[in-house]
Amino acid sequence: MTANWQDLKPRVLSGLAMIAIGAAAIQAGGVWWQVLIAVISGGMVWELVCMVDTGRTKSQYILAAATGLCLLVAINIPPSFALPLLLLPSMLGFTRMERGGVTYAVTTMMITLAGYSMMALRGDFGLTWMLWLVCVVVATDVMGYFAGKSLGGPKVWPRVSPKKTWSGTIGGWIGAAVVGAIWAGWTVEGAGLIGISIAVSMASQIGDMAESTIKRRAGVKDSSNLIPGHGGLMDRFDGMLGGAVFLVIAGQIVGFPPGV
Repeated sequence: MTANWQDLKPRVLSGLAMIAIGAAAIQAGGVWWQVLIAVISGGMVWELVCMVDTGRTKSQYILAAATGLCLLVAINIPPSFALPLLLLPSMLGFTRMERGGVTYAVTTMMITLAGYSMMALRGDFGLTWMLWLVCVVVATDVMGYFAGKSLGGPKVWPRVSPKKTWSGTIGGWIGAAVVGAIWAGWTVEGAGLIGISIAVSMASQIGDMAESTIKRRAGVKDSSNLIPGHGGLMDRFDGMLGGAVFLVIAGQIVGFPPGV
């Protein structure tokens, strides 16, 4: 196996494990899905604190636990009361961190909004649209990976993310469009879902770039080493983070998912 593809085997094996766990939780829904999202969100906050606050003591554990707990409570109370809870972990960071407070607060707000969005999407709109979001983000990542590795070419933002190419970026859009076309064929959304899917793909790539910026400033290659072949939770779910936050905002504009 050439050096260009040496990370493929651990990446595939870890990916299959994550797909199995994620698919089971999505299918089960309810508390199982909520707990999984809360754990992932808390884990991402743990990684975030470790990257931006070099003077931390136990802040990463306290803020991670607060994030998971706030999400679990927020999804089970009226939305008007859930909103303050979703912002509470960001506010707590200002009292716990010596460095990187603003980066932490903004990123954590995105994490909690994305986590709440995915919980609500599964709970309020069922399996169909949660699977659509996951497939769009996964297709963006997979098609982008293989197109970028195979075709190469000009870089998107070499100073921050030297491996990201325009061929991989466009490949991700194509993968998302295919997912949108498949879902459009058997849902009420029609062809417009292709455009929504491409937009979510772009948002997921922006989430990826945002995380790359944080890592660059922190001087680390991966957010952690929790997932073989993928790095950390933020490395794996940064795209889902961007896509889910975008869906919260843009969904109100285009009336998506159906019935929103």
